[in-house]
Amino acid sequence: MLAEIRRKVDARTSIGPQEAAWLFEHASDEDLKELATKVKARFNPVDEATYLIMAIVNYTNVCVARCDYCSFYRFPGAADTYHLSTDQVCERIDALTELGGQLVGFNGGFHPDLRVDDYIELFRTVRQRYPQLAFYEMTVAEFMFVTKRSKLSYAESARRFREAGTRWITGGGAEILTNSFRMRHSPGKYEAEDYYAAQEAILDAGLGSTATMVIGFDETLDERVQHLVDLRDFQARTGARMPSFLCWTYKPWNNDLGGEEISTEEYLRWLAVSRIFLDNIPHIRASVLTQNERALEGLLYGADDFDLPTEDEVTQKAGATISHQFEQVLAAAPEGIRTVQREPWPVWTELQDAAK
Repeated sequence: MLAEIRRKVDARTSIGPQEAAWLFEHASDEDLKELATKVKARFNPVDEATYLIMAIVNYTNVCVARCDYCSFYRFPGAADTYHLSTDQVCERIDALTELGGQLVGFNGGFHPDLRVDDYIELFRTVRQRYPQLAFYEMTVAEFMFVTKRSKLSYAESARRFREAGTRWITGGGAEILTNSFRMRHSPGKYEAEDYYAAQEAILDAGLGSTATMVIGFDETLDERVQHLVDLRDFQARTGARMPSFLCWTYKPWNNDLGGEEISTEEYLRWLAVSRIFLDNIPHIRASVLTQNERALEGLLYGADDFDLPTEDEVTQKAGATISHQFEQVLAAAPEGIRTVQREPWPVWTELQDAAK
């Protein structure tokens, strides 16, 4: 099996789902590194990795999705719910700028009282106050919910965000994109096909988006592989317009699902499988947010990019720890790999051109 997989990688031919599962279960770490680095080299220098300093600002914890793996959400009416004012959001952004941040990602809950116009007004205001920053404005999952609450189609909602100045809606909220997983853990959230329909509308409107995945719940290997299969197919069908895939790990504290955190070694092996399998996505991103400095070991397993986060209440509530000692984190990069701070919009022009 390994010889056939190596032949395919050398020939730049996609591997199949059974081969992906075999790699994860049977390949040595050294073989995974070798194969992932070969695929990485098609898109990026193997001796260089890029990063951003960024914050994920959580503007509300009110949510009606009831995902059992979430430590962050509070159901409407709970005593500790919040919905930040624009000025409070800006205080969070000020803290990022003091740390040299370049990008703000927004992430909240499924707030039943908010509509598309509420988000547009918030995002427009912060863009005006911080013209030097880049913004990832909400996740695909939030976009789906607020679009439906506003009684709009995905296409119309995406068009309105685009015309108001939004540039990116991230692929957050994907977790494991199979309906079997969703039925076990978030049956009221969405079905996988609906998620992809929303993301396609976002891309068709000329907005940027990304691919994400979270591992370490109770998902099966088949479910993990199916996530990759559907994602690669979606990327091929929609013209390869998503520039990056970010994989991170579930944190099991302070929620209904619980469980045990998977090892960094398992995470790195899956990162390599993802890099080998997702041969139509240019950038594979490692998660400092959930793996701390050990995430940079992922640069040997096919990853070429990562964030240095300054805050994210969603994962911090679940047990993630964040360090602002950025130089210490960067020092963990493997020998022979140089880390370079990048611009937040390296592929925006290409994304716009692809959407026309």
